[in-house]
Amino acid sequence: MKKKPKKRWTLLAGALAVVLAVSAYHLVQSGIDYRQGDEDYSAAEDLVGLPDLSDLPPVTPAVLSEPPAVLSSSAPDPEESREPAPVYVDPYADALRNMDFATLREVNEDVLGWILVPGTRISYPIVQAEDNSYYLNHTWRGNRSAVGAIFLECRNSADLTDFNTIIYGHRMGNGTMFNALKSYSKQSFWVEHPCIYLTDDNGSRRFEIFAAYEVSTAGDTYRLSFRDQEEKQSFLDYCMAQSVIDTGIVPTVYDQVVTLSTCTGRGHATRWVVQGVLRGEVPVEELTGEPVESPQPSEEPIQPLPEETQLPEEDPLPPPEAESLPPETTPAEPEG
Repeated sequence: MKKKPKKRWTLLAGALAVVLAVSAYHLVQSGIDYRQGDEDYSAAEDLVGLPDLSDLPPVTPAVLSEPPAVLSSSAPDPEESREPAPVYVDPYADALRNMDFATLREVNEDVLGWILVPGTRISYPIVQAEDNSYYLNHTWRGNRSAVGAIFLECRNSADLTDFNTIIYGHRMGNGTMFNALKSYSKQSFWVEHPCIYLTDDNGSRRFEIFAAYEVSTAGDTYRLSFRDQEEKQSFLDYCMAQSVIDTGIVPTVYDQVVTLSTCTGRGHATRWVVQGVLRGEVPVEELTGEPVESPQPSEEPIQPLPEETQLPEEDPLPPPEAESLPPETTPAEPEG
């Protein structure tokens, strides 16, 4: 009878040793992953020629709820045209426009561009693979690491011009990748960091952040295909209704939306998203409420296409299934 307690203690000590060994392994592996990520993304900044942005002024929120002024079709007043209106040059867009993405593509042809959220640690190359799994555990260089990469939804257009462009990234415990997105649950953080810059070979675009919220992986947030303007408006209404911050920014069906998606640290059923809007061109008839004059027909009317050559209506892509979203990963994510 006296030997049983000793045996129990031996078993407990053995189990504790196993737990400590596994924990130590994960800590070491996390350190390796973080180091690999730091090296690869520091190299990306050097190769692309990321400019020093530390001296640029802080970004302030811009309310987009008011439509732009309608351009007058009448002849300009000579007195008014003597002094042209000053053209605003966004200092961040101007600084980012000379980045050399060709050098990054020499390392990895999957590179599309760069994402920057001023005042945060979000400043990374954007990549896109044939699926949404590869860059969960590979850096932009293709090195295996739980840090992963910032990557575009595989079904989105590589030119970043879709109505809803989705970009994924891990919420790393050391504050890197998309970790900063969690702070957009606070109104004050949005005020200080109100926009997202996406830069590629076509220039730099500034997206004004209009919503931040937690959403189901099966939610409309991840929708990519829209049959008409009504479906786009329904999507925008859904996003605005979910938001936990009130930005006063109201996107329209003529704009482009970028959706930044990351894990919550609380399982696989939901994600945390931050959405920004790039203002598009509103048709004149929408602004004035007046129909636009149709052009006069030519002397010979245009003949319709023969029936056999009529183009069919394009079938929309099906809404994304929950399993198409990148899963959460636990290594190197101590917050979750």
